[in-house]
Amino acid sequence: MINNGIGGSTAEQELAKLSNMALDITPISKAEYQQRIEKAQALMQANDIAATYVNAGTNLYYFTGTRWYASERMVGAIIPAVGDVEYIAPHFEITTLEQFMVIDGHVNGWQEHVSPYQTFVDALKAKGITSGNIAIDESTAFFVANGINQAAPEFNLVDAKVVTAGCRMEKTAAEIALLQRAKDMTLEVHKAAARILYVGITTKEVEEFINTAHKRVGAPAGSYFVIVLFGEDSAYPHGVANPNPLAMNDIVLIDTGCQVQGYNSDITRTYVFGEANERQTQIWNYEKEAQRLAFEAAQLGQPCSIADQAVRDYLPTVGLGENYSIPGLPHRTGHGIGLDIHEWPYLVLNDNTPLTVGMCFSNEPMICIPGEFGIRHEDHFYMTADGPKWFTQPAHSISDPFGYNA
Repeated sequence: MINNGIGGSTAEQELAKLSNMALDITPISKAEYQQRIEKAQALMQANDIAATYVNAGTNLYYFTGTRWYASERMVGAIIPAVGDVEYIAPHFEITTLEQFMVIDGHVNGWQEHVSPYQTFVDALKAKGITSGNIAIDESTAFFVANGINQAAPEFNLVDAKVVTAGCRMEKTAAEIALLQRAKDMTLEVHKAAARILYVGITTKEVEEFINTAHKRVGAPAGSYFVIVLFGEDSAYPHGVANPNPLAMNDIVLIDTGCQVQGYNSDITRTYVFGEANERQTQIWNYEKEAQRLAFEAAQLGQPCSIADQAVRDYLPTVGLGENYSIPGLPHRTGHGIGLDIHEWPYLVLNDNTPLTVGMCFSNEPMICIPGEFGIRHEDHFYMTADGPKWFTQPAHSISDPFGYNA
């Protein structure tokens, strides 16, 4: 073993130690889906919106429990400001779509030669909605929104963010429990991945191990994503075209996550394979302090931007770049997380959304030093009545990142 859980084992040995951590999870209940719809309807009524269209994807899943992925065919749900949810889908998909619904509703089917946009408009009019503001899920493809607009110039299409983000930004206890489990699973995978490292291992080998390990701990689809970077490559936040294999005393940066009932984890650990030098240790500690400052700044009622500002105020005091200049932090400090791995609100200078109970964020003020290395600590926190609370505890130290000797 190289150092405190880094190296010294094999993929086979580490996979054998892992077990399913998702056996006792509690899915979102039908009652909670109904509560989401009721909240959406209250927001629509408060914002003069007659109905909201949510397209196939995470918004459809969030409000109705229906897992369906966007394609070239229009599939989604109509949530009226008053009344029952209805769906729209190709006629040949109706019986399949119904199998995925948690919230039942009439499906307005359209045959392949018929305009789905006119079918959508006809469904609104059948519900007594003949004019006014129709909110369109912001992730809806342009061709769908454009088709609706051309079919119904009497409606005013508006951004549904006030409804979708208005509901999804604040997670319930059930959602936080699913997010917690996903993050617990990924942290165990991180620990296992650190132990299989050896000089010459490729990033692809580590990525494949992490994918298999995520399956072992209970994520059926394996890794939702994985980034593995060694040495100088770690200075590039999302990787390089031709990654290098691991060398002794390299920085190791691993960023990965999985999904539990659609809810995401997203954790990064950075450490050294071998002995950390003074420069690596110094920057690692600066990153740890930046992450701590962002966390401490995130207090109820403050704007989301305050966490990003705290980091940007700190980095120049230790000789790193101002604003987005490098060496320093070239991107935002964090993002919201839930059914989408990146969702509202964001820990960035121009997001002044007040922090409220239930909001969940990544905290990852990465320090990039081109030509040398990068350090990213990424953990997530959620807002409670008492302020921010970590889902996973931050890395302990560069020589003992997982805190085995803490």
